[in-house]
Amino acid sequence: MTLEDQTDGPLLTSALHARHEALGAKLAEFGGWSMPLEYAGAGVVKEHTAVREAVGVFDVSHLGKATVTGPGAADFVNSCLTNDLGRIGVGQAQYTLCCDDETGGVVDDLIVYLRADDDVLLVPNAANTAEVVRRLAAAAPEGVEVTDRHRDLVVLAVQGPRSDEVLTALGLPVDHDYMAFSTGTHDGHEVTVCRTGYTGERGYELVAPNAAAESLWDALLAAGEEHGMLACGLGARDTLRTEMGYPLHGQDISMDITPVEARLGWAVGWSKPAFWGREVLTRQREEGPQRVLRGIVATGRGIPRPHMRVMLTADVPVGEVTSGTFSPTLRKGVGLALVAATVAADAEVSVDVRGRREVFALTKPPFVDPSVRES
Repeated sequence: MTLEDQTDGPLLTSALHARHEALGAKLAEFGGWSMPLEYAGAGVVKEHTAVREAVGVFDVSHLGKATVTGPGAADFVNSCLTNDLGRIGVGQAQYTLCCDDETGGVVDDLIVYLRADDDVLLVPNAANTAEVVRRLAAAAPEGVEVTDRHRDLVVLAVQGPRSDEVLTALGLPVDHDYMAFSTGTHDGHEVTVCRTGYTGERGYELVAPNAAAESLWDALLAAGEEHGMLACGLGARDTLRTEMGYPLHGQDISMDITPVEARLGWAVGWSKPAFWGREVLTRQREEGPQRVLRGIVATGRGIPRPHMRVMLTADVPVGEVTSGTFSPTLRKGVGLALVAATVAADAEVSVDVRGRREVFALTKPPFVDPSVRES
């Protein structure tokens, strides 16, 4: 997998670092954090399969956490980020983008939890949290406070078709719709449970104080044992999200790749009067982008990797791979590629895989059938 932006300073660790070491985790740097890539005795493929067929638990505490509070906090956030908070109500969450106002490039993609009109929780990516907080704080009106809570909270993702049984065993709520959340308690601590995730499977993300981290992790693994639960690392998280065609910031979306190019227009409230990047993105949408993000599936044995050239004919490049991996579910190479908009959406292309021309078909993700919205 490709890691997020590296940092030169000491690596941050989650409140569960000792638990990961005890499980024999292979640790890697990700967004300035030391996080599990995979666990001893399992590995990426087994962890991936556990999520698709049973249930897995991920420590994703490297994800950012920030609050925006005060009178009009939700309206302020809505005037900055792309998606329209007016589409959801209190107790619901929304995928959205923080874009640069001048270029339309993606500063970050994040989840917004609408807790009240004056209380919003943001969950950005690890490497981008400080920049998202900086931009919001600089723009916040008097009375609205933006607080970085990156180090205060643990985030656990329980993902897979048996995730409901695991959370129910802990007395945590599971009776809400996709992208909705409610609160429960564990070991005397409040736990926010949101039905969302980054795998394409039915699942939940749990946000709790660091003080609850070890007890919550232990309880989840104990409750999940009879359901085939595995602790899962960021390697499986990457193969799972790639099978779904979910973008990764820094690869598939970035300051150089706009939501229009990444085909994320569904996460933009085009009718809103204001959001960062509105003018340039509206113009790009009307004129049509020069390049678009497409799914690619191998017709042979090739495995795509980021930055590999995509060609329509033998020597005419039309783009490059942004994300690519071997799909444990399909047993073939899949990925995302940024290609010229003039290339047909179902075209056959070749990818330069270490000097070999491997044939791929352009297609629309997801590459596997999702169950994330199933009731």
